[in-house]
Amino acid sequence: MKPEALEQLLKGVATGNITPESALEKLKNLDFETVENFAKIDHHRNIRTGFPEVIWGPGKKPEQIVKIMEVMRHKNPVVMATRIEPEVYEKLQEKISDLYYYEDAKICAIISDFPTPKYKGIITILSAGTADLPVAEEAAVTATLCGFSVKRLWDVGVAGIHRLLSNKHLIAEADVLIVVAGMEGALPSVVAGLADSPVIAVPTSVGYGANLDGLAPLLTMLNSCAPGIGVVNIDNGFGAAILAGQIIRMGEKLARE
Repeated sequence: MKPEALEQLLKGVATGNITPESALEKLKNLDFETVENFAKIDHHRNIRTGFPEVIWGPGKKPEQIVKIMEVMRHKNPVVMATRIEPEVYEKLQEKISDLYYYEDAKICAIISDFPTPKYKGIITILSAGTADLPVAEEAAVTATLCGFSVKRLWDVGVAGIHRLLSNKHLIAEADVLIVVAGMEGALPSVVAGLADSPVIAVPTSVGYGANLDGLAPLLTMLNSCAPGIGVVNIDNGFGAAILAGQIIRMGEKLARE
């Protein structure tokens, strides 16, 4: 942020020419920080959207991720990097000693204090099978680090429907449901038929050849006959968690108003 621009903005507020609300809108789009010649960190994303910027790991060199994380840690209570393979984490840890690794989710994080829930709502995450856990855990860890209460229900796919039906109380307690499934992707439709809360369906690339790397469950979920389902992209546990968080936050905002 250029000091001159900030000074002009503050003078406008002081003289009454700019309202505090207008100043806040302008501030939301001012602050980014350049990291050498390869990144621009959006420090004000949290103000605009309610969630800080998160580092996408694949395609970046470990030394680039380190430099980005070191810049972000000074302005964020939690710094996250997603899709970090174990061998990459080992290289990152050599430079960042307090880096925490969620191996199942493949998420690295620098955490000043372990986040406690800031919101009342419950995000319940279901996985159809054990092979879907990496995507489900990505959603669970993301939601937890963003300050949401998370409950997990693993391996409750439709091949053994009684496993799901014996946990109907967890579905009933949820404010938002994230349902992760590969193969034919039928689980979100079943859950949506039991739930009175929004269902976010996440297709995974788990399955036999006709699964087509997740395209089959994606199409199943998009064509669901059960209402109340929204679908994110294949293997996008992170995106599902952020969407669930936005639903929770908007519900609390409306309740306050």
